[in-house]
Amino acid sequence: MDPSSEPLYAQVEPYDSGFLKVSDVHTIYYEQSGNPQGHAAVFLHGGPGAGTSPGNRRFFDPQFYRIVLFDQRGAGRSTPHACLEQNTTWDLVADIEKLREHLGIPEWQVFGGSWGSTLALAYSQEHPDKVTGLVLRGIFLLRKKEFDWFYEGGAAAIFPDAWEPFRDFIPEDERNCFVDAYNKRLTSSDPIVQVEAAKRWTMWEMMTAQLIQNNDNIKRGEDDEFSLAFARIENHYFVNKGFLPSDSFLLDNVDKIRHIKGFIVQGRYDVCCPMMSAWDLHKAWPEAEFKVVADAGHSANEVGIAAELRSATDKLRDLLRK
Repeated sequence: MDPSSEPLYAQVEPYDSGFLKVSDVHTIYYEQSGNPQGHAAVFLHGGPGAGTSPGNRRFFDPQFYRIVLFDQRGAGRSTPHACLEQNTTWDLVADIEKLREHLGIPEWQVFGGSWGSTLALAYSQEHPDKVTGLVLRGIFLLRKKEFDWFYEGGAAAIFPDAWEPFRDFIPEDERNCFVDAYNKRLTSSDPIVQVEAAKRWTMWEMMTAQLIQNNDNIKRGEDDEFSLAFARIENHYFVNKGFLPSDSFLLDNVDKIRHIKGFIVQGRYDVCCPMMSAWDLHKAWPEAEFKVVADAGHSANEVGIAAELRSATDKLRDLLRK
């Protein structure tokens, strides 16, 4: 992307960072940037397992927002790295609350894309009184049809070149469920098998995440440390169906957040989290503003999606100023 055309705010550096022990196993990394006296906004990263990056701060007006980023359990700078123990959706929901309380924040805006949208919905439905606004991108609802589309051959119709290395790592007699087959290898006692499986899993997602393939994304898939956390944690969540009680749980509980001002941003050609899920959420929650970006895939870094995300945080800023 040409920096001169980027629709986001200029990069800012954190004024505070630290580690918060959230269980006897896990410690999470967090940082704050922007305006220390501003309205708090928490960024929930994707994956799960992807971790945060400095560019995530740029969706928010740093003069207005107190921008909070954190790495979820096992991801990024949180420790222990790539750990699956005590790592569930509800552990992460509890961590968000622990972080809010630790930072002395009474309520905040919640921003999440891809898996971050899943976690944002789960957190907001659990703690609706703590959420001043929701910005969601690339909607993922942890339903069987979404897993089947991306991991069991649906998306392969569009990206057969990216699919075949992912598929061919698994013996033919185990290809009835790739999520299960990869789980066996990502939890193998052999670290070499773990790393190779992690890179295959991660590369499949990195090669399909944008309308036009992005070399920076693909390089992330080649990084052993990033891939191990990304693939192990993501697969762990998916093999456990996100630790949700039912396939339609997040849609069934939309009434709990109907009063919250919300924005749904979706790339029309999102292969990772196809638009059917954003559409279903829009139908269940018509009060939320729904934006379809006609020339984009999955990534928040695509120009049209980035512009709509900034527009959403700006609109919430303007409402809060009134």
